[in-house]
Formats: sequence, C-alpha cells, structure tokens
Amino acid sequence: MQLLAAVRPLPRTRRRPAPVRPSRSDQLRALVAVLDEAVAAQTPADEAVAACGEPGPVSRGTARDCGQQSIALHRLRTRLQDLGSTDPDLVAAQAHAARLLAYDLWMLRASMNLAFTVRPVDRTEAARLRLNGLGRPADDLRRLRDFLRAELRDT
Repeated sequence: MQLLAAVRPLPRTRRRPAPVRPSRSDQLRALVAVLDEAVAAQTPADEAVAACGEPGPVSRGTARDCGQQSIALHRLRTRLQDLGSTDPDLVAAQAHAARLLAYDLWMLRASMNLAFTVRPVDRTEAARLRLNGLGRPADDLRRLRDFLRAELRDT
C-alpha cells in the first residue's frame, strides 16, 4: 500500500496564461515617448558640448552641465533599452536610437576630456576649439523620432 502511494501521480497544477504582450501600437507609443524625451534632452547636451569648445578657459559650470546631461542621456538610454519591444521593426529602431544616444554620451565625455585636460597641448586645444555641438547623430535621432511619430499618427 505504501508503494502505491509513492507511485501515485502528482496533482495537476494549473498553468498560468502567458502574459499578454502589448500591441504594436502600444509599443510604438512607448518608444516615441522615450524618443521625445531624448530629443528634448539633446538641446542642453548640445549646448554643453558647444560650451566646451568656446575660446578661453572653460568654466566649472560647463563641467557640471556636461555631467548632468550625461546622467540624463544615460538614464534615457537605459529606459530605451528596457522597453522590451517585440516587433522586429521597433526592435531595430530601438537599437538604432540606443546607438545614437551612446554617441551623444561619448561626445559629452570626449568634450569634457578635451576641455578639462591636465596638460593641454596645441593639438588638443585645436580639437577642443572645433567642438560646436552633438552633430549629425543628434539630427538622425530627431529624424528617427519624427518618422516613428508619423507612423504612430497613421495607426
């Protein structure tokens, strides 16, 4: 009798239903919302990079601005990567936007490195004076956001 009790099948457990994935339009809406914030954050980041390229000594306020903008862009990039899009087109757009934000972050860091170098040399100073903003990748992010926003209006 004890042997039969040990062989008895386990009670069936109920399987939980699979979580409902957000619709493509919901995923697109979430992506556009983060990209709206990222595009808005690019203006102060662009100004901070340009301030690093101003002639003369660079102020401590510029260093603070670059640091704050780096933090803001890093947080946005993290939020962007955490969206969890499942639609292949949106996954590709999300990855492209993350690369563009990574460039913005790199540009902020490189600008600070040039502006606040310990031993300035002529070559470093010449590179610093050519800094004038984030450049084409910032425009590319704006175009991507505009394209996705237009798609959202069409849905």
